[in-house]
Amino acid sequence: MKRNVHCVIMGGGRGTRLYPLTKLRCKPAVPIAGKYRLVDIPISNCINSGYNRIYLLSQFNTASLHRHVQDAYRFDRFGKGFVEILSAEQTEHGDDWYQGTADAVRRNLIHFHAHPEDVFVILSGDQLYRMDFSSMVNEHLARNAEVTVAAKPVPLSEASELGLLRIGEDDSIVDFVEKPTDPEVIARLVPPELKAKEGIEDRCLASMGIYAFKASAMFDALSGDAKDFGKEIIPSLVEDKDIRCHVFDEYWEDIGTVRSFFDANLQLTDKNPIFDFYDEKLPIYNYPDVLPTAKLGECNLKGTSVASGCLVGNSSFERCILGVRSTIGDDCRFKNVVMMGADHQESKEQEIQSNFDIPIGVGNEVQIQDAIIDKNARIGNGVRLSPVGLEDGWADDGQNVYIRDGVLVVVKNAMVCSGTTIGSE
Repeated sequence: MKRNVHCVIMGGGRGTRLYPLTKLRCKPAVPIAGKYRLVDIPISNCINSGYNRIYLLSQFNTASLHRHVQDAYRFDRFGKGFVEILSAEQTEHGDDWYQGTADAVRRNLIHFHAHPEDVFVILSGDQLYRMDFSSMVNEHLARNAEVTVAAKPVPLSEASELGLLRIGEDDSIVDFVEKPTDPEVIARLVPPELKAKEGIEDRCLASMGIYAFKASAMFDALSGDAKDFGKEIIPSLVEDKDIRCHVFDEYWEDIGTVRSFFDANLQLTDKNPIFDFYDEKLPIYNYPDVLPTAKLGECNLKGTSVASGCLVGNSSFERCILGVRSTIGDDCRFKNVVMMGADHQESKEQEIQSNFDIPIGVGNEVQIQDAIIDKNARIGNGVRLSPVGLEDGWADDGQNVYIRDGVLVVVKNAMVCSGTTIGSE
């Protein structure tokens, strides 16, 4: 029997832990690595796995996500592939927001046109990893499982933030606890093969929020009123369904906070990054790049990635990501900075017509460290920005600069006036 594989990417809620990066966009639309968006990761994994029936469920600030997906993913009409965005909508059955991941899928079952023997792959839209889903799906089918949960071994120090599971014979899941805080419960879930050894602490299997469902099993699971897969659906199925585990022990990062987003970007500047965007066998896809090459002055670059369309003067950069169309003047010093760039290159005429005293980009003699500069930001001359000595929250009266998780964020479309100093060096 030919089975269709339906890939469903969860766009998430308001993304409060990623605020202010999610102030004007949803989580999957947050830029990463200078030229991509978070949503490009799961979509690319689907395509590289041979699956092209992709649904993206979202509801908050979706305009930029729609634009990106429409520009980046145009499939050959003969291949019948698509990436379709399904936003929360009013129907005769309800007019409120998605109440959770399971509720979002339940409300869209009518759009999937799935056969009971089809397979659903449920994915998150805010994770950084490279995975062949076909391996998990083939394993799922070979076992004739009803549900398969992808899980990764993680140290106990990270366990309380994730759903933990314990497996028995044939990788069947016999226990599942969502974000446990009791040390005794966590210790109970450590399997013998993941006990501490050679300087590595105890580890346990954590759910990655990636699931393969036999369609009929998913229809049954969603027949009630459960709102979330991780908190309700998966734990409830442990005793009722044939639910298995697919172990994935490679790089995987949940981009759930500003700090995790910041660190995931900066590790890309390392000589041998844990996650490699340069793998041509399993590429991460994006919109067609028609931008000119970057133009650099007499720069001092150390561990820095520069995207296309950048215009950079005589400045110094250490461990930085400069996103598409980043414009930076002379005598600037950046250290540990993720600059997302701009949506368009501002011409002289546009500068005059914009009614802003400062053009998009960064002026001269600017010093910035441990910071994220969101898109279309305008930073004047002689500015000094650092999170050192500052508590979380807005760092200025105009709400242009925010401190979160020890990272300074210049928010999207913000303007920082010349001579501004925030934080200490």
